[in-house]
Amino acid sequence: MARKMGFYGVIAYVLYGFAVYWYLFYFADSNLPFEFEGSRADPATFLNGRELMLSEEYSKVRNLLFFLSTPFEWLFYFLILLLGLSKAFKKWGEETAKNKYGQTAIYLIWLSFFAYIATFPLSYISYTLSKTYNISTQSFASWMKDELIDFWINYAMMFVIVVVLYWLMNKFKRFWWLFAWLLSVPFTLFIMFLQPVVIDPLYNDFSPLKNKELESKILDIAGQAKIPADHVFEVDMAEKTNALNAYVTGIGSNSRIVLWDTTLNRLNDDQILFIMAHEMAHYVEKHLYIGIAGYLFLSLFGLYFVSRLMNWAIKRWGKEFKLQHPGDLRSLPLFLMFLSMIMFAASPVSNLVSRYQETRADRYAIEMTENTDAAISAFQELTKAGLSQVNPPWLVKIFRYGHPTMLERISRLEDYEVEKRNEQEDEY
Repeated sequence: MARKMGFYGVIAYVLYGFAVYWYLFYFADSNLPFEFEGSRADPATFLNGRELMLSEEYSKVRNLLFFLSTPFEWLFYFLILLLGLSKAFKKWGEETAKNKYGQTAIYLIWLSFFAYIATFPLSYISYTLSKTYNISTQSFASWMKDELIDFWINYAMMFVIVVVLYWLMNKFKRFWWLFAWLLSVPFTLFIMFLQPVVIDPLYNDFSPLKNKELESKILDIAGQAKIPADHVFEVDMAEKTNALNAYVTGIGSNSRIVLWDTTLNRLNDDQILFIMAHEMAHYVEKHLYIGIAGYLFLSLFGLYFVSRLMNWAIKRWGKEFKLQHPGDLRSLPLFLMFLSMIMFAASPVSNLVSRYQETRADRYAIEMTENTDAAISAFQELTKAGLSQVNPPWLVKIFRYGHPTMLERISRLEDYEVEKRNEQEDEY
């Protein structure tokens, strides 16, 4: 039975892959609606013919990799259970270490290692793709260094989570999901507090913004928005990417305003000020805290459904999975598989909320800076640097886009420009 389930799982994934490929390359429509042709949202007005072609090619392959990657994780965890590898990992831990913490650590290192090896081909394809299209400038050695940092950070956090999670599963068999959620609240906030000063510097070098004139302009906007910021930081990203970015990160006293050096190199001051005003809008409208609340709300229901699904799956296929109850450490792949499925299913909702917040931030930024030309040209440069689709297919938008499409963002700015012009004419 286990072999048959594994075979059907592989076949289902292959068929899914072909369906996604057909949708992205033959069915999905990313053409610009005719009413926007010739507008500043039309990529033909700011990209040359070669860039237009590369943008479509790159976006299609990148989207394909996205839709293949997450379900591949499900298949991986499914096969780990069916092939008895989860049972073997636990056995190796018990043979090597005497206490439960050591056994859990060994189990996790084997599971993490196998997961990394299994997903490495897709990660490497994604890396080489970005290199081929000149998005990434990162050397293989530098990329591998980041991969290893990712591995050990994820391993350390996973170890803490798993130790606590399985203690709760065995202590509170029926309501472990509720206690796990309650503990996840301070843990999430703690990680967000550490992120800017402990985790992020492991990947890149951060320093105060060298352009003090620009920093003064940014801090002036921050002051108008009543954001308690004394410095703006720049991060060395040019050795890794040609893409552009800026963000406000952290919570409490560890909040930071950050600019990529690629953004500083490619955009002028007015364009950067619009982008920074956009990022500050998230602080002003408390989008970060709303996002945290939404994440915690979804995680509560996510953990509840995971508990129900685990009980159902073990009751029905416990023999094939080599599991008798959820509190067994061997059930971790099952937990991770169901959790990933629920997060993937919920992503259209979370992305919808995020796109609404980003739209609000765009509106706030343009009302603060009142420079439509700078805003539109900034978005055009972002599109050009990242070879992004201006009008992505519908499924790509709802599953991948936490920001409005560039078609939506630029066309709204053009509408705002018309509104302001009409208001000025009415005054006269």
